[in-house]
Amino acid sequence: MKKLALFVFVALLTVSMEAQIDTPAPSPSSVLKQKVGLTDVTLDYSRPSMRGRTIFGDLVPYNKLWRTGANYYTKISFSTDVTIAGQDVKAGTYSIFTKPSAENWEVFFYTDTQGGGVPSDWDDSKVVAKTTSPVYKMPMAVETFTISIDDLKTSGANLGFIWENTYVAVPFGVPADATVMKSIEKTLAGPGFGEYYTAAVYYLNEGKDINKAKEWMEKAMSMTDNPRFWQLRQQSLIYAKAGDKKAAIESAKQSLTKAEAAGNGDYVKMNKDSLKEWGAL
Repeated sequence: MKKLALFVFVALLTVSMEAQIDTPAPSPSSVLKQKVGLTDVTLDYSRPSMRGRTIFGDLVPYNKLWRTGANYYTKISFSTDVTIAGQDVKAGTYSIFTKPSAENWEVFFYTDTQGGGVPSDWDDSKVVAKTTSPVYKMPMAVETFTISIDDLKTSGANLGFIWENTYVAVPFGVPADATVMKSIEKTLAGPGFGEYYTAAVYYLNEGKDINKAKEWMEKAMSMTDNPRFWQLRQQSLIYAKAGDKKAAIESAKQSLTKAEAAGNGDYVKMNKDSLKEWGAL
């Protein structure tokens, strides 16, 4: 009986130790995803609230580096190169630190993205962009710290920092216009190597018009000075299926030479097998 009681006690103790009480985080994490032009922008940060406290100049001291949120580093990611306040920034993920004052905020974009609080060994060489932005006073108080992406245009937007009765905006630009113009120029110039090559191989594999596949493959090859061995292999198969054995053999020999130079045994074997089948070996 004593052993049974002891067993029950240990079991209940184990359950109580493993039990956890879930409570709301005081500064919950937030992820904001926004398309700006053709660039994907992602913000990952924690959101503290006022809870009756004075924020700027007190909880967040003036003229001292702030993590711009709570808990871990506040991070922003760009899928393309961008400009921040006119400074070129490569695609990637950066942490955001700020130095608030009553009139202006200094805003820093930093390459280290792992950690909490502020870096103990701040390194200016890791700052990819910095700017000073004016403080705008709002007529009402905002309880919870918010980072927004405002004033969306195809060419960029504003990164907004909002808390208490303060709003600060940092402009950033995206290369949407340059990307669209390149796409327009490429499209209007007509299909390139990739389009002709892909279409030809698709026609070969799907048993469609082999003469059209041959035409497209020849157009593709005319657009490159250095076709790869796997591309020459597909050309040889198209020629063979189209009944042009002489051209098939020539392409297969070129593919074989390049495959041997690249050390690709699979393509060496496939080309040798085809050349034997076509009476060239």
